[in-house]
Amino acid sequence: MGPSGINFPANLPILDGKNWNQWKVQVKAIMGYQEVDEIVEQDYSILDEGASDEQRRMHKENKKKDCKAMFLLHQCVDEAHFEKISGATNSKEAWLILEACNQGAEQLKKVRLQNLRRQYKLMQMEGNKKVGQFFNRVVTHMNAMKACGEKITDQSVVENILRILTPNFDHIVVAIEESKDLEVLKIEDLQGSLEAHEHRLIERSNERSVDQALQAQVRGKRSYGGGMDSEERAEGLSEV
Repeated sequence: MGPSGINFPANLPILDGKNWNQWKVQVKAIMGYQEVDEIVEQDYSILDEGASDEQRRMHKENKKKDCKAMFLLHQCVDEAHFEKISGATNSKEAWLILEACNQGAEQLKKVRLQNLRRQYKLMQMEGNKKVGQFFNRVVTHMNAMKACGEKITDQSVVENILRILTPNFDHIVVAIEESKDLEVLKIEDLQGSLEAHEHRLIERSNERSVDQALQAQVRGKRSYGGGMDSEERAEGLSEV
């Protein structure tokens, strides 16, 4: 319960410069519940000197509603936004200030989100990158999109990752698509499966490298040994 019987929700939405669209909807709903939304939208007329008692009563009631709306706005903004509206003479002026401050930011956010979406569609896994590095890049990009208001499900991220993996993951991709329910597959579980496959690929590559080195060693010894036998036979013939 606030001052003078004002009853506001316990957890008020706070405008922080990143949530204007959501904040605007939430605060307008609270203003409607508090019956101060019309004052914020239309303001109230100045009282004339020859006003009637009814006009004076209405003016007093509207001024009370305006103070209530201003109190609500003061409670629902961060320190930076409070400084911007602290000099406003009424709630309508304060609302227009907040609107002007945040509309530009929302436009920039939309432009940035369009660029992020374009980059996300064109994203590919580089052949020299490991699974962990690739996932860090995808998750960082995904978080940037969410910060701009994008709604992204784990399923859409999983499907996109499976689409842009390098060809050496083709077998595991087919296995995952056939055996896993992509609607419930978590991103971290997908990363674990791919890293396990990557580890097996590295082990096999190392084993092939060792085998090839051993085979090269054996071939070298045989070639070297055959040369010594020929020289020895040549020396034996010359002595005869």
